[in-house]
This record gives sequence, C-alpha cells and structure tokens, in this order.
Amino acid sequence: MSTKISLSDCTNESFFQLNEDIAKQLSADIQTFLKSKTYPWELLGSPLTEFVQKQVGKVAQSERLKGRISPQAFLENKETIVIEEGAVVEAGAFVCGPAYIEAGATVRHGAYIRGHVYVCKDAVVGHTSELKSALLLNSAKAAHFAYVGDSLLGIDCNLGAGTKCANLRLDHGQVPLRIGETVVSSGLKKFGAVFGNRAQTGCNAVTNPGTLLLPHAILLPNSTGQGVVAARKAFKPRESNP
Repeated sequence: MSTKISLSDCTNESFFQLNEDIAKQLSADIQTFLKSKTYPWELLGSPLTEFVQKQVGKVAQSERLKGRISPQAFLENKETIVIEEGAVVEAGAFVCGPAYIEAGATVRHGAYIRGHVYVCKDAVVGHTSELKSALLLNSAKAAHFAYVGDSLLGIDCNLGAGTKCANLRLDHGQVPLRIGETVVSSGLKKFGAVFGNRAQTGCNAVTNPGTLLLPHAILLPNSTGQGVVAARKAFKPRESNP
C-alpha cells in the first residue's frame, strides 16, 4: 500500500473515470447511480440493493425475460429478474433475483448469481463464478472460478481464474479502509473489493475485505491484495532462469 495515495484518489470519479469519454458507454441510470455518492464503498449495501430493485421495477413484467435463456438455466424469484434482449444465460447457470442483466452480457454455464446483482453491457459471469450484491460495469469479466461478493468491478476490469474477493472479516467486525496513512470506516460488515476501470488480477489472487484497486492496477497471480493497490507504471514479468 502506497502512503502517497490519499482519500481524494479514491472517489467514484477516480475509480470509474466519470468525467471522461469512457464513462459515456455506461447507461444513464448507471452513471447517475455512480455519481450519487462520493466514494465507491458508499454504493454498497442498501444503495446497491435498492438500485437493483428499482431498475427491475422499471421494466414491465412481460418484458423482463427477453434475452437468450437456455431452458436448462435456473431462475429463482423469476419475477424479480430482468434479462434484456441480447443477453445470454447458458444452460446450468443459476440466477436468483433481484438481478438485472443488460443486453450483451453473458452468464455462462455453472455461474451462480445469488441476488442484488447488476451485470452491465458486455460483462461476463463465467463458469462456477459466484456473485452476490455486486455491480459489474461494461465489459467487466469474472470469467472463471471467481467469487465476487459485495464488490464493484469497473469498466473492462478482468479477474483472473480463481480470483476470490473476501467480503467478511474473521471477527465479523466492520471493514475498515486503509488509504495511505489514514484508516476510514466503511460502515460495512460485508465489503469485498472495488476494482477501478481496467484493473485486473492474475490467477488465484485473493483480495482481503475492503481492498481498493485503482484504475489499471494489477494484482499478481497467487498474491493477496489489501489496502490500496495502485497502478504500475510499467509491468515486466520476471525473466526465468536459463
């Protein structure tokens, strides 16, 4: 964790580049939601739960399941699920509402969506990936064997196979945020990680509760993230010994 990182570097504007062209690809409702709070952890818990329920409620019941949904997919609380036309839910996927899956998103075979999940355009929930109380922005990918609980994934974020976002402290206490030399109370008992736009993890990476990955940050394979993970100025793999 770098002591040069300050609270002002960890706003929603910074993580999701809300004042730049990249944010224009997000739907107007998603942009409004992200701008409704100053810091990303303020979006988790009740705000995200209420947002997902509100977005589902905006869609007429007869229009909620328009995507390409395999007959072998499992939909629980079907009346609280929206799968837009152009979205794909493959055989063996399990989706529990409330959930909203935008056009272009894919929920692959064996995926498990446990409720209060919003999956934006072109995002991927992959084989055996489990999501709960999470928001995946456009083109975010949790494609293989991931756990994403109480977390936010920015635009074009990619989780390597086996990435786990731990969302509960072992003592079940509130999750603090360690930003530079400052400790900030999140007010949350369940808090996984926040990934800025185009942040990524290597295979089998783990994030401790309350981990923040700034845009373009990289968490290396088989490593554990905590505090704030800053973007690398240049990333060069180690050379193997001859």
